[in-house]
Amino acid sequence: MPLHPQAAQAIQRAGDLPTNLPATELRIAYERQRLTLLPQKPAVAVSYQLAIPSDYGPIPARFYRANKQTKPCPLLIFFHGGGFMLGSLALYDTACRRLAVKADCAVLSVDYRLAPETQFPGAVQDCYAATRWAYENAERLEIDRKRLAVGGDSAGGNLAAVVAQMARDSRAFDVALQILIYPMTDQSRDYPSYERNARGYMLTTAALHWFMDNYIPDPQDRKDPLASPMLHPDLKGLPPALIISAEFDPLVDENQAYADRLKEAGVPTQYVCFAGMIHPFFTLGGVIEDAAKAEDLAAAAIKEVR
Repeated sequence: MPLHPQAAQAIQRAGDLPTNLPATELRIAYERQRLTLLPQKPAVAVSYQLAIPSDYGPIPARFYRANKQTKPCPLLIFFHGGGFMLGSLALYDTACRRLAVKADCAVLSVDYRLAPETQFPGAVQDCYAATRWAYENAERLEIDRKRLAVGGDSAGGNLAAVVAQMARDSRAFDVALQILIYPMTDQSRDYPSYERNARGYMLTTAALHWFMDNYIPDPQDRKDPLASPMLHPDLKGLPPALIISAEFDPLVDENQAYADRLKEAGVPTQYVCFAGMIHPFFTLGGVIEDAAKAEDLAAAAIKEVR
């Protein structure tokens, strides 16, 4: 279908992101741009900041719980998007609150180290360490470790897919669900949608390559499954997956390809491509109604975890 009118409105309102700024200034500009497009922020019963200990230093995080309750609830560990360079706990505060309320669960939002200051595999190390810590501290967080999900959008979707693979391979803890919202799954090559959706839809192919160059400068490292979960030779035994994609996204073809590989490996996989949508639509709910529909899909998947 053609570009959705609400997606076109979001593109017009957001404008172009100036990629010629230093990383610190670019993050401020990016946050200002996206904050104007957020949906309503709901109240939650519990919200607090914490620092997760790790071998790489304390990892900032924010914990949410939808309701005050006495029984352990599911936990979604969420990794934000932003090309491994941008994004913050503050920018994703609304999204995490909405997911907590809709899924009646807890959410742990992880502020992993960003490129170019910290390059691959720094973000992977932080996200794996934070997830393992949450699993090992289930009683402290009052969550059910058997209902632990990982999720994220874009770069965060990449990290969630990688953490799910690492958890299976290490056998150190279990992940019950992966929610991958237009994830980067293969940073080793271009797919046809890189050309088909190269420009005009907020995330450009040029920006995508620029993010990769800052996060993983060495092209050989992009073939590592820790960077490109598509390239893991064995996807059997991974947790069930919900993969959400957008029609007018440079990443849509690799989203479909990863969903197909998971299904071929026997992993229960729900793949939903939003027609007429653009890459960052999940966080543009102030303008795009399909963002709420994507939230509902994620919430339903979390509620189904037993």
